[in-house]
Amino acid sequence: MTLRASALSDASIAEQSGLLSELMAHCGSDGSLVAVQTTKDGIPTVWIKRQQLRDVLRYVKSELSRPFSMLFDLSATDERLRRNHDGLPIGTFTVFYHLFSFDRNQSLRIKVALDDESLSLPSIIDLWPNADWYEREIFDMFGIRFEGHPFLRRLLMPSWWDGYPLRKDHPSRATEVGMFQLPPDKLDMTQDALQFKPEDWGLPRTYHDRDSDFDYMFINLGPAHTGTHGVLRLVAQLAGEEIVNIVPDIGFHHRSQEKIAERQTWHTFIPYTDRIDYLQGVLNEMPYCLAVERLAGITVPPRAQAIRVMMSEFYRIASHLVWYGTFAGDVGALSPVFYMFNDRERILSIVEAVCGGRMHPNWFRIGGVARDLPIGWDQLVRQFIDWFPERLDDYERLVMDNPILKQRTVGIGVLSREDAIAWGATGPMLRACGLPWDLRKVRPYSGYEQFDFEVPTASNGDCYDRAVVHMLELRQSLRIIRQCLDSMPAGPYTSLDPLATPPLKQHTMQDIETLINHFVGVSWGPVLPPGEAEVSTESSKGQTSYYLTSDGSQFSYRTRIRTPSFAHIQMVPLMARGELLSDLLAVLGSVDYVLSDVDR
Repeated sequence: MTLRASALSDASIAEQSGLLSELMAHCGSDGSLVAVQTTKDGIPTVWIKRQQLRDVLRYVKSELSRPFSMLFDLSATDERLRRNHDGLPIGTFTVFYHLFSFDRNQSLRIKVALDDESLSLPSIIDLWPNADWYEREIFDMFGIRFEGHPFLRRLLMPSWWDGYPLRKDHPSRATEVGMFQLPPDKLDMTQDALQFKPEDWGLPRTYHDRDSDFDYMFINLGPAHTGTHGVLRLVAQLAGEEIVNIVPDIGFHHRSQEKIAERQTWHTFIPYTDRIDYLQGVLNEMPYCLAVERLAGITVPPRAQAIRVMMSEFYRIASHLVWYGTFAGDVGALSPVFYMFNDRERILSIVEAVCGGRMHPNWFRIGGVARDLPIGWDQLVRQFIDWFPERLDDYERLVMDNPILKQRTVGIGVLSREDAIAWGATGPMLRACGLPWDLRKVRPYSGYEQFDFEVPTASNGDCYDRAVVHMLELRQSLRIIRQCLDSMPAGPYTSLDPLATPPLKQHTMQDIETLINHFVGVSWGPVLPPGEAEVSTESSKGQTSYYLTSDGSQFSYRTRIRTPSFAHIQMVPLMARGELLSDLLAVLGSVDYVLSDVDR
């Protein structure tokens, strides 16, 4: 029988108590703090009255010592079918704000309960500009309005969509609704909805000046455009060749993974995580499995942790190689993408030998991994890590030292550290601005604290610096993989916790109760205790997190997936404004995003 991990360390409890004391000192006197919630992840979670929400948010962002400067995530939950309330002031809907303080290295979750009669909240775009898309997403998925939002309209679904997909009464399968039809009148309506009208976005058609007047030009890029690397639409407002503004249009790739999670068991949702960012394989599975393990109190064996780390770094290299080659192609260098895809193929061959899959490995399991490392895995890994450094040297000369690429990227798409934090940038986007923030170092998980590696940074926050950080991270991932190869622990590759692993075969053939448990666990799925847990990890593009809510069943009551691409694409207008149209693809390519990671 495996030991269950304790929910919180003494240090975490002390930090949580200190923050809660500060909040209660500020909010307790006027009664704005309604309740304090205990969660499995140890994140301080408080419920605030709707009327005092803005005041509390302003306090924790600007007035609190060591403030919470980043709005990391913002979403909602339909509470109408929830059974285990635990005495909390839950309404029909809950909106939660996930804030982060770099000075404290701490998260804070603020919740607000809403009833059907008052499904609205004040907008906080003036506090955190990245709240724009998050508030629109909540309106789109739940129908909750945000008063004061300048462009409150659907974000992922078409404007003509009927209903709110993440409400509990919205169908989750196509078989639950009638056959989709597009008669001529509806076709005309949908085509009209795609027509871009500048006035709807507060964009003037004409520039008026005392000396001259001229008309702006509006250029449509996508959703079918090679430079967008997927189904993304951008409408650029131009003054000559200068970019005045950009309106991104997302949602063409939408598959509603958060909705699917409500009908899949805890185990059977793992294959769906691979499709969130289809370039980074098990890096998608890591935060989900860690969050489920946090909910269930499952301890992962050291060997399984090391295997997870090694395969995660392989997929980080594979994802970075795709970005590296396509970024070079975006600025005009055609050869690198062929070289780097060839190297990626070598990685996928190793992945296939270990996991059995390539782009979608479906290999992590709750409590460990699906299988132990096969015979000969060490030879495959050693051959690659001995061969690859010389290739990186070639790429540095071919791409990073190329004068044309430098001319196209140095000083282009500059992002300051302050703007990066205000807009929710993480990963290479944030580290290119000079902040050495990597969750594998500052909030280690899966045993990353046992590995020796550095966190690459740059200083200018431009397109070139984002490429520099990616390039240096390739070498650090190799460094981690070599340590896994040299010091792979012995022992089991998965936990024997009954919530994670079926009973051992020798027991199922002797004990009928054990056989029944095996059958129920595989067919019905494990039942997790009620609670909430969120885990963030350092994926290839930034911080990915899964915030899971269990209502005491074999399904997730609510699965919130926070992805870096969603946050970063929202920042493209900020980085491109004032640049030339010819610079747009360099800015867009430097972001390192995947549309499935944006739309989820």
